[in-house]
Amino acid sequence: MTYFDLVDLPTGAKLSKVVAVPREVGGRRGLWVALPADIRQTGLPNVDYIDAENIVVMPVEFSTGTLEVDIFITLAADARPEDRGFAGLDYHIDDAIKNFESVYLRATNGLKENPPAPRDVRAIQYFAFPNAKFQYLRDTFPGAYEAPANIGLGEWINLRLEVTASGVKSFVNGELVLSIAESLCKATTGKVGLRVDIGSEAVFSNLRISS
Repeated sequence: MTYFDLVDLPTGAKLSKVVAVPREVGGRRGLWVALPADIRQTGLPNVDYIDAENIVVMPVEFSTGTLEVDIFITLAADARPEDRGFAGLDYHIDDAIKNFESVYLRATNGLKENPPAPRDVRAIQYFAFPNAKFQYLRDTFPGAYEAPANIGLGEWINLRLEVTASGVKSFVNGELVLSIAESLCKATTGKVGLRVDIGSEAVFSNLRISS
């Protein structure tokens, strides 16, 4: 097993469209990750930063096995009403960061936040970059790549992914909530990453990678 406590940015990690600094939250130290302020204020969120390369790329190769991390999600101070508290894990990231797959949480859609329908069944999402982002998957395969989860903002959430050669099973706080039978990604091996998206911030702790 490879373990990163994430109390600091690991040596060899690379930042793609994000900033990352150590921070303590909820009585625990971890790595705070967010989009830079200039991207949030003047970028093109509906074009460049939705299901995009917003990643702390970790210095470890991964093919199949288990990925597990604890995540504390909040909204950014300048979040828009449609921002959902997006954070999760990317994997099979190729060297150019042109292909990868991802499972991320939408904390404001968690059942603990009592969101209205249909948001109440959209707390966790799978997607593959660049050709199978959430909107394409939602429009083409309604309900197949997202699911409800009993989570909320401002709490430590355990996300565990069991990745096989064909797909991925996603567990939230030990409960299986989303199962994908077939990968949609061209890459089958690559780096692991910590993800955030527009209007969202997250602290990551205790990343475990088992092959």
